[in-house]
Amino acid sequence: MSLRFDVDAVVLDIEGTTSATGFVVDVLYPYARERFGELLAARGAEPEVARAVDQVRAEIGEPGADAARVEKVLGEWIDEDRKATPLKTLQGILWAEGFARGELVSHFYPDVIEVLRRWHADGVRLYVYSSGSVAAQRAWFAHSPEGDLLGLVSGLYDTVNAGPKQESGSYRAIAADTGDAAGRLLFLSDRPGELDAARAAGWRTAGVRRAGEPYADAEFGDHVQVSGFSEITLRARNSS
Repeated sequence: MSLRFDVDAVVLDIEGTTSATGFVVDVLYPYARERFGELLAARGAEPEVARAVDQVRAEIGEPGADAARVEKVLGEWIDEDRKATPLKTLQGILWAEGFARGELVSHFYPDVIEVLRRWHADGVRLYVYSSGSVAAQRAWFAHSPEGDLLGLVSGLYDTVNAGPKQESGSYRAIAADTGDAAGRLLFLSDRPGELDAARAAGWRTAGVRRAGEPYADAEFGDHVQVSGFSEITLRARNSS
């Protein structure tokens, strides 16, 4: 089965869509957890780190929380899989450095990279919208198993510069930023709530149902579904 969309741009979720959630949970989460203490102790005065720490204190209602307490909270949030902005910021700092040092290499499903290259060559612009920070997204695409893929991507969005992923206003903000008409944007995600929000903003949507992923058995309603990117054919306005 192949689905065809006449669109100018595709916005990609990462976890469960382009890449395995298990890699994030089993590799990236422990990598960051092991390094939070050192980051907070040695670099707590850096503006981005200090701002994230203040956000953690504000969220837990403890303005005087010390580094040990903040580290404990971050670990609890990881266990809860909580999409908290300061957690994503601090994880993103550590992951970006790990990728840059060659200690980490990102994961992509086998069908993804080849298809993304084809879509890009065909004139379809590609964007990323993930709960992971922009810094983490940039590192992820720059350090793939097939090298630097950032040249394929026209923009990166997270919960800071776009907003929560299950709110339609976030998708309107992205469309305004890219300059695309809502109906010419396609969002690919494994999470029905995100697809609902994108469609409420007027976007085209497709659910990605990959075996073994946490949302593989979710109810996608009337969103069209695929099991991989190779099942999607795109045609941009400027395609021949």
